[in-house]
Amino acid sequence: MSVRVRLAPSPTGNLHIGTARTAVFNWLFARNQGGTFVLRIEDTDRDRSKAEFTNNILDGLTWLGLDWDEGPFFQSQRFDLYDRTVQTLLDKGLAYRCYCTPEELSALRESQKAAKQAPRYDNRHRNLTPQQEADFETEGRVPVIRFKIDDDREITWDDMVRGPVKWKGSDLGGDMVIARAAKRPDVGQPLYNLAVVADDIDMDITHVIRGEDHIANTAKQILLYEALGKTPPQFAHAPLILNQKGAKLSKRDGATSVSEFREMGYTAAALANYMALLGWSPPDGEERFTLSDATAKFSFDRVNKAGAKFDWDKLNWLNSQILHEMPIDALLDRLIPLWQTAGYEFDPEGDRPWLERITATIAPSLTLLPDAVDMTRSLFAIDVEFDDKATKQLQGEGVSEVLEAVAANIDNSLNSEDEAQAIIKAVMKEKDVKKGVVMKSLRAGLTGSLQGPDLVQSWLVLHQRGLDKKRLEKAIAMGE
Repeated sequence: MSVRVRLAPSPTGNLHIGTARTAVFNWLFARNQGGTFVLRIEDTDRDRSKAEFTNNILDGLTWLGLDWDEGPFFQSQRFDLYDRTVQTLLDKGLAYRCYCTPEELSALRESQKAAKQAPRYDNRHRNLTPQQEADFETEGRVPVIRFKIDDDREITWDDMVRGPVKWKGSDLGGDMVIARAAKRPDVGQPLYNLAVVADDIDMDITHVIRGEDHIANTAKQILLYEALGKTPPQFAHAPLILNQKGAKLSKRDGATSVSEFREMGYTAAALANYMALLGWSPPDGEERFTLSDATAKFSFDRVNKAGAKFDWDKLNWLNSQILHEMPIDALLDRLIPLWQTAGYEFDPEGDRPWLERITATIAPSLTLLPDAVDMTRSLFAIDVEFDDKATKQLQGEGVSEVLEAVAANIDNSLNSEDEAQAIIKAVMKEKDVKKGVVMKSLRAGLTGSLQGPDLVQSWLVLHQRGLDKKRLEKAIAMGE
């Protein structure tokens, strides 16, 4: 059997991290099995589906490197298939027109609530006579199409993640609406469960991989497969993504869409890597890998049943590792737009060697790409402002003399770390002070802060622009 999986997002919002994780699992399984990854856009909700969300989904998947083999297919272009499927069920007597009004259904729910019963449709219109249907039509009632569900039926399947699963027909809420606004002779707009089954049959989907919040839908869909005379695909229900308190991840926990993570400065490689770890553990215990590396290792017997807690620290660690390992020229290409947006003045082409030195200086300290803006503020600035701690350091006893000695030793040949270290050692000997005093004073004078990227490399960056002596002169004046 040739494996065929699908991702079927609804364009009613941006690409959610949960949907993206589902995409990762589908992609990994398809590549592991030498199968086909199909992309289908479920846009039958005409009011909420937006082209901007479709574009966001496609862009997000592409950015993550989750290429699809077929599609994207759009449900909004496939209504003929759904009409035929509904009509087949009507012709078989497995579906029927229900004429209940919203007021009648509301009254039913209220009575069930008062009796402390679970809400469910009582199947009251399952066996209407032709005359009763005609009378309702005359009243102007617009029916929905319901699929018959046997309350005594037990639905079972062997889930690839959860093992044997059982559902009772009586727990599915009564006969299921599969199409709405069904004026004769039309069968109406298809609803989720009907459209999904029709599409998966038509596209020969062999494995349905999705979140565990779809388990109840799976029970209903299996009944639809059977009613249409088709063998259901295999199902795998991945654990939900949870926050640190064990609740479903939501906007209150921070970013939830792929585009938000991208804007925050996470790399596609880190986010894809981390999403693979949300519910799956590689057999070799490695946590740092590319999706291509993971394809040979992926299997559903290592996908957890328990919810996957989102760990920001681990994601940040993965992102930092990728940034630290990135070639300087490639990292610089990502940082230039951020520095330009921040208003820093430089020539992207003419100043590239200098920009590469800045990038190499901060690369070991980066966690997120935008961190580079604050880290390099003092390196791009023409002048320097001293914060409170730097000011206190510069006003300390003997600091001005130390910085004067440093300035006196600077010449135009300061181009290497060894040359900078030689100056520091010379000042230590001349002024009989410890290295920490020289370094702390030098950092305060050159950058205006006691914290920041590597001091010597920062010094070399500033010297390349002729800014180090000017800053030290200002710092010396602070202590006089």
